[in-house]
Amino acid sequence: MKNIYITDLDHTFLRTDLSISDYTKKIWNSYAPESILSIATARTYKKTQQFLKGVEVNAPMILLDGALIATKDKKIIDTKFINKEFGDAIIEEGSRLGIYPFVLSLVDDELNEAFSYSTTLNSYQSEIITRYVGDEYTEAFDDLRAMENNFKIVYMAEEMLLQALEQNLRIIFGDELKYVLAPEAYMGCYFLTILHKDADKSHGIKSVSEAVGFDLGKLTVFGDNLNDIGMFELANTSVAVANAQEGLREKADVVLSQTNDEDAVAKYLEYLKNG
Repeated sequence: MKNIYITDLDHTFLRTDLSISDYTKKIWNSYAPESILSIATARTYKKTQQFLKGVEVNAPMILLDGALIATKDKKIIDTKFINKEFGDAIIEEGSRLGIYPFVLSLVDDELNEAFSYSTTLNSYQSEIITRYVGDEYTEAFDDLRAMENNFKIVYMAEEMLLQALEQNLRIIFGDELKYVLAPEAYMGCYFLTILHKDADKSHGIKSVSEAVGFDLGKLTVFGDNLNDIGMFELANTSVAVANAQEGLREKADVVLSQTNDEDAVAKYLEYLKNG
């Protein structure tokens, strides 16, 4: 049975400038013939494909925090959606606190994704939006509403404001949704990500395992943030990069001395191969 390696992207496999070094590509790709390799990320299918040019992935990818499981050639394995009714209610509740989310939705079976947002933005959101200018299916709305099939709804703001919103949403929806409040490593704010109750990286790994047929006892995962905790608890070996959040470091079997900007994942894999 092959070993399995699944890595988070941002602040783990990707450098801060969103690049992947040739060294990391070489080491990672050298594992492809004898291993199962995949990605578990909060990113969309389109963005993930852009980042993974020249990177071997031979199993379904866990995308959008586990709301979408799909192969590189656009075969959908599993989806976990927030419906329009719930989505609109979430947006309305945020508006009561003066904040509006990013809404990431499925447009069609070709994995085209909509990135919808309000014309009312805070400074953190405004900075993020500059990275999406010109992208297809990215659109601002004066009256933001959810679509029929929504992968996730994401707020960016100060921690206390998002804590208040999460508390309000839990009163309304209870365990019908999943709420992930985590710091953004470089912008000085927090994210509140709202998902289907079964959308997370651990459920995603189980879906990939069923699709490919691998042994979880041979699974090694890499990560940096709190949304990686589920897969850390599931894997046989969990590896945190040096820049990981403290809450994740505490869950890790291995904490590396290198950061994402120092090719941490590749250096660990090279160490395993060469002893």
